[in-house]
Amino acid sequence: MTTEGKARVFLPPSVFYNPVQEFNRDLTIAIISEFAKEHFAKQREKNKNSENEESSIPTELEAGVRYENGIRICEALAASGLRSVRFGLEIPGVKEIIANDLDESAVEYIKKNVKHNGIEDLVKPSINDASMLMYLNKRPADRFDVIDLDPYGSAAPFLDAALQSIRDGGLICCTCTDAAILCGNAGETCFAKYGAFSVRTKFCHEKALRIVLQCIQSHASTYGRYIEPVISLSIDFYVRIFFRVYSKAGKVKAAVTKLSNVYYCGGCGGFTLQPLASRKECKGPGNFKYLPGAPPGCGDVCEHCNSHLVMAGPVWNQPLHNKEFIQKIIDSLDGGNKLNTEARIRGMLSMAQEELPDVPLYYILDDLCSVLHVTPMTILQLRSAILNAGYRVSFSHAAKNSVKTDAPPNVIWDIMRCWTQVNPVKSSRLEKDNPARSILEKKPVLQADFTLHPEANPESRKKGLVRWQMKPLRDWGPKARASDGGGSLDERREKGQMKAKRKRENEVSTNWDYVILCWSCES
Repeated sequence: MTTEGKARVFLPPSVFYNPVQEFNRDLTIAIISEFAKEHFAKQREKNKNSENEESSIPTELEAGVRYENGIRICEALAASGLRSVRFGLEIPGVKEIIANDLDESAVEYIKKNVKHNGIEDLVKPSINDASMLMYLNKRPADRFDVIDLDPYGSAAPFLDAALQSIRDGGLICCTCTDAAILCGNAGETCFAKYGAFSVRTKFCHEKALRIVLQCIQSHASTYGRYIEPVISLSIDFYVRIFFRVYSKAGKVKAAVTKLSNVYYCGGCGGFTLQPLASRKECKGPGNFKYLPGAPPGCGDVCEHCNSHLVMAGPVWNQPLHNKEFIQKIIDSLDGGNKLNTEARIRGMLSMAQEELPDVPLYYILDDLCSVLHVTPMTILQLRSAILNAGYRVSFSHAAKNSVKTDAPPNVIWDIMRCWTQVNPVKSSRLEKDNPARSILEKKPVLQADFTLHPEANPESRKKGLVRWQMKPLRDWGPKARASDGGGSLDERREKGQMKAKRKRENEVSTNWDYVILCWSCES
């Protein structure tokens, strides 16, 4: 018996319970709850101009109660049904929750857990292929209000069905746990799954989000639909994206302007985004002509360090979050259902809200200093220098010491050059063909001012909110695919640990360094 939130569930042998994923489920409950409130608010607004009495739409919603005009939720890959049970017990304003799985034994446990928690009128167990279930509900009258996709690995195989079976304005909650692929460990595999080539970069975790979003938009465009991200987060070992889906031909045409290729320098870590297309207004207001993107002005060699550039993409170049919706979620945390991971939800959403919406990707302070082999400055000193130069700056929720800014790369490197003037770099570090030498050979045009700027320290940092991944626990990270055979999870884990130990004893020490490097990137 496992307890999480208000749910108490039995777990089948083929399903492992990962306590770290409680944050994922808590966040999803908070977001869908707010979505349900908006659903009923729109109904009340609609009734004002109709013959129906406004009182027929309730103003106070209660979790665990079935509402005939409530939202329909589909959890296409339910496993034990823990998530669906929690939806039924903790989300107000629900009409129906379909808890589906293809595994017969898993569905038997779903039925058992639904009955044990007394929500048979809300949660309907289903045994079906996830995509087939959604395809069967793609008629406009049958479409879902919310679809939750939390598969083992990539959600790409399920996007086509989900985008056809969600109503206009509906919400899709999507998880991808193949972060290593999205972050650039296998570019060809990333292209096969998501239609974008990924390379290893310093900003890999935000790039992963933007690759998934462009993939989702590509699927949506096929059916004359477009997406609007609500909240897009890089969390632990996976990405979690919440987005709404709409249908409008003009918006679908404009989708091509929301994608860019990324030109990345492996020497200094600099980057340039090149939109695939642009548009200009013509023949009166509301009419647009779409033009192909211009060739990149950066050439094939980095203008700052003379290293070769590589290209990745395409990626989503539009905002990752809806700040107004985020504020509603933060406000809702002050009352209502109490969530165990509330502190982290508040911290991560506060950081997401502070991010510059129109600035894709970021720099890492540690990497900037590492390129020049210079004594690191503090993050507040760098942020102050950017602000004092007249540019905007923010953190990214995806990485510590990250810097999102509209300052061009030459300004960033001028700031770093000024820093080396008071913190000289050893001459032994400036070897020939070294990126640091190429950068520091140029004199700064901008004279950086490192005086502390009043806006350098953001509110989330001042308040000491939980903003980053906490110390990994035993069950942190993606596990091997669950199996019915081989004993219990603990027995299989111990067997795997012994096997790994024997393998390490037979390998040379350099292989251990390789394992650490891959794990670091994946995390």
